[in-house]
Parts: sequence; structure tokens; C-alpha cells
Amino acid sequence: MSSSIFNNNSISISVSDDDPDELGRMRVRVRRKRKKHGDQRGRTECTQLLIRWFVKYWILLVFLPAAALLIFEATRIGKKPGLAVNSGVNEVKKPGSLGNIEPISKLKELSNLNRLDPTTHVVGGVRERCLKLLPAEELEHLELPLNEESSSNLVKRLVYISDQETPYGAGESTVSWQRINDTRFNLFTGNQTMDEREKSFKVNETAVIHCGFYSENGGFKISDEDKSYMQSCKVAVSSCAFGGGDDLYQPIGMSDASLKKVCYVAFWDEITLAAQELQGNKIGDDGFIGKWRIVIVKNLPFVDQRLNGKIPKMLPHRLFPHAKYSIWVDSKSQFRRDPLGVIEALLLRTNSVLAISEHGARSSVYDEAKAVVRKHKATPEEVEVQITQYRKDGLPADKRFNGKKALNEASVIVREHTTLTNMLMCLWFNEVVRFTSRDQLSFPYVLWRLKVVKNINAFPVCTRKDLVNSMGHIRKAKPLTN
Repeated sequence: MSSSIFNNNSISISVSDDDPDELGRMRVRVRRKRKKHGDQRGRTECTQLLIRWFVKYWILLVFLPAAALLIFEATRIGKKPGLAVNSGVNEVKKPGSLGNIEPISKLKELSNLNRLDPTTHVVGGVRERCLKLLPAEELEHLELPLNEESSSNLVKRLVYISDQETPYGAGESTVSWQRINDTRFNLFTGNQTMDEREKSFKVNETAVIHCGFYSENGGFKISDEDKSYMQSCKVAVSSCAFGGGDDLYQPIGMSDASLKKVCYVAFWDEITLAAQELQGNKIGDDGFIGKWRIVIVKNLPFVDQRLNGKIPKMLPHRLFPHAKYSIWVDSKSQFRRDPLGVIEALLLRTNSVLAISEHGARSSVYDEAKAVVRKHKATPEEVEVQITQYRKDGLPADKRFNGKKALNEASVIVREHTTLTNMLMCLWFNEVVRFTSRDQLSFPYVLWRLKVVKNINAFPVCTRKDLVNSMGHIRKAKPLTN
């Protein structure tokens, strides 16, 4: 009996032991469910808290990252250098005592300094270089033809008018003569009459024209030592900075052959010399700063510094009398290609005597005249005088000339020195003296009037961008005051 009871109790105990386990599991499940429900409620509360916090402080969330970005950019800009260029190579310095440097507005342009990467464009779906130079090994052995020009040219001889036959104002300075007569014609230019202007466009075997350097008293004085150097040049790359307006950028990208065969000449006045010396750019005992031969010009002929700059720009054949080729580069740019290669690519390869860029924005002289007035580059009155004369002479409003744009941008000019191109440049110079200094208005007119100059290479804007690194003008040139 007792055994039986024991067994029953065992069973009972066995059952009672199982029940708590099952209940325990149920309790665990219940507790787990409650725990899960609590987590969900916690997340909901957390989400609501975040939403309330965002609604309250969303302005800070938006503006704090923006403020941090501005601070970062300001710090980065503050570390960028000024635009002063070292005398040997284009190392930059912090802005010095010339307080009119514009570091913020010119930082983008400064980033172009010393760049040699090619400019490209897409032709027929294929990306190509805008300027295709010969390979480096060919450039080293390139020989430009330096022989005399063909005798078949329509103009065989140029005679430059001087004061030897028609002197006036002898002994007076150019600037004072200019002020007395209230005109831009002076002892440097000679007083070209409208009748002489009209005759100058007629092509004869011997052309008699005004072309600057009219009188010994006309100004633009250069030392005998510098004259001797320039007379030795067969190929010249030139630039100028008058009135302290721009810094000096060393040319880059040239071959060893070009360094031996090409003259690099920068024309300065005494204002620019003083400004550059303040920045530590001093001329060496040999007359050079880096690769540039610095030629100091005294007694500039014009009060308008832009007009003074037209002399080395348009009359290199008068400054380099024995040069066969020349390349002009505006002082706002850094020349960055091999000059012998550029002459081969833009003149010899295309059978051209002059290469100049097409205008990037406009195609008509008349549209350009409106832009000049709108941008305050010249007064409406002087532009009106010029455009009225051009209309009277019959200059068409066509936007195309010989298959290219009828308007050019003249910051880079590559040319062979022939009697025809020399004549073209003289007539162009006379127009900027007579009318406005905006040479883009007068070049198409002179080209149209002098119809015998056919082989002009008006290259696209992307080629010009490949030739130079553009830095823009650094500061406004100071006009002459005496």
C-alpha cells in the first residue's frame, strides 16, 4: 500500500514539477512580450523627442555646417599667395607694399600660373588638342626660314614719314605738344591728315606712310645698349607693362633651341620699374629678369598708357628691325608654348603671314562698338566718331570675313615681318591714334581696306587659351601726369 502510495505521490510530484515549468515558460513569454512592448514605446518616445528637438533647433542644423564650410574656405583662401613674381622663376610672394593688389578677385586667375596642360576641344566626336605643335625632338632641330620675302609682293618698299621734310614743334616734349594742340597726334606719330589717311590704304610698289617715330623729339627713348640687343634679334617674343599695371610672368614650355634663338623682351617705363622693385623684382647686371630682357622706355609719347602700349604691340618691326618673326603677348598673360613651334604651327603650316585670335563673344565691329560704350571702355562720343567714319567708308556689318569671324581679339599676335604685314600694322596703329585705343574696333577695318593681305590665320579662341595662361590685369595703370 505504501509502495502504491509512494508511486502515486511520485507521479503527483512529477506532475507538480512539470506545471511550474510550463507556467514559468508562460511567464517568461509574457515577460518577454512586455519587454518588447516597452522597447517599442521607448523608440517611439525617442523618435518624438528627436522630432521635437529638430523642430526647435533646425536653424542651427542648417547653418552650422554652412558656417563651418565658410570658415574652411576663408582659411584656405587666406593661405593663397599674392601675385608678385620672383625674378628668376614664377615663385609667388605675399602681397607687399603695393596695397592695390586684388588678392580675392584674382585668385582664380592666379591658379592658372605655370600651367602647361593642353587645351582641348571635340572635333567630329573626338577630343583633340587645340594647338598641335611638333614633337619635342623635332622642335629642337626646327629651322625657321629667315630668307628675304618673295619679290612678287605687291608692296616692295615702305617709306616712313618723318619730320626731316616737315618739321614742327622741334625741341618740345611730345606730351606738351599734344596738350597744346588738344589731339593725340604728336611728335611721335606725326600729324596725319585725312587725305594722307586715305592715300595710305592704296597699295603701290612703294608705300609712303606714317608709322610712329616721326621725330627725334617724339619720345619712346631706349638706351643704345638695349637698341643694340634688339637689333640682334631674328625672332622676338615681346610684352609691355607701362604705368605699373601688371606683373612679369616668366615664359614657360619652350625648347632649348628657342632659348638660344629667340629674344624675350619686356618693355617697362620708370613707373613699372619702381613698382616691380618694391616687390623685389630687380633687373640683373645683364639687363634680365629671368628669361626676359627688360627694356626701360623713357619719355613715353602719350598720356594714355593704353596708347603707349600699342607701340611695342603694333610696331615690333620698327623696334626689332632685323627680326623675321615676332610674337606679341599682352602683359596680363603668361606665354606657355615653344615660340618656334607656335610660328611653325600658326604661320608656316597654314601658309599665313599673320595669326590672330577670333573674338570670343562678338563677330561684328558695330556690335563691339556698342559693347565698348556699355562697358565704359571709351566715351560714347569718340566711339561714335570712329563708327560714323567707318560707315561712311562703307565697312559692312557682316559677321564673317574670309570665312572667319569678322572681329578679332588681339592679346596674342604671331606674324612674319613682311612689307605687307608691316604696312598693315602701321595703318592699324594710325587708326588707334586717330580714334579710340580699342584696337579691336580698328583691326577689321584696316584688314578690310587693305584687301591684298589674304593669308591671315584667324585661329579659334581655344587655340589662344592654349598659347597663354591668362591672369587678368593686376592693377590699373597710372597715367602720365607731366
